[in-house]
Order: sequence, then C-alpha cells, then structure tokens
Amino acid sequence: MQKIVSLSLILVAFFFFNSCKKIEGQGGSSTIKGVINVKQYTLVGTLSSEYPGAELDVYIVYGAGKTFYNDRIKTSYDGSFEFNYLEEGDYTIFVYEDNNSVPSGKSEVLVTATISGKKSTVDLGTIDTKKL
Repeated sequence: MQKIVSLSLILVAFFFFNSCKKIEGQGGSSTIKGVINVKQYTLVGTLSSEYPGAELDVYIVYGAGKTFYNDRIKTSYDGSFEFNYLEEGDYTIFVYEDNNSVPSGKSEVLVTATISGKKSTVDLGTIDTKKL
C-alpha cells in the first residue's frame, strides 16, 4: 500500500511540474527589440539612400521550427520596434524586403532570438532591408 501511495505522489508531482512549464509566447516579462533600416537601391543595384524603416510590419513567430507568425507590429517613426511580455524561449523575427529574383517580388529577412531569463531584453540591433 505504501508503494502505491509513493508511486501516486511521484506521478502527481511529475504531471504538476510538466504542466507548469510555460512555452514561448506572451505572458512573460521579457522583451525583444530592434531597429529596421531601409537601404534604397536603384534599378542597376547602386545604393541611393538609407533611412529608418518607419511604419513597416514586423512579425514574430513563437517557438522554433514554426513558420506562421503569431503577432505583428508596426515600427515607429525611427524604425524601432518592441515585442513585450514574452516568455523564455526561442523566437523568429522577420520583415519583408524587395527582391526582384522571386515571383512575389518580396522576400523575408529572418532573425532568431532566444530569451533565456525572466525580465530580460534581447536587443537585435539594426536589421537592414532592401527597397528597390
């Protein structure tokens, strides 16, 4: 009888601790931030100007190996963005840029980030995109 009770307590403890594990996404206290910079090119491929990417869509994917985005925000006037209230885990941030070599005319710029602690900030720095 004592073995059954001990085994039951071990199983309950196992399920309790596994059910409390949080996955990537909102609900935490961490931030991923960065700045989008646009490099404008001429048709012949010469860099003509460079400026902050204001009002651009920035996407985030919660977890590794996933491809569909979970959230989207717009950059500020200076190209900056922040995804707040994130749990610990792996994330992919992406923004679209012009690309004449693909049928859609757009390709993604992917940046991965890992949040490894609570109340932490991951700064991705400057992410360059192309505009043709």
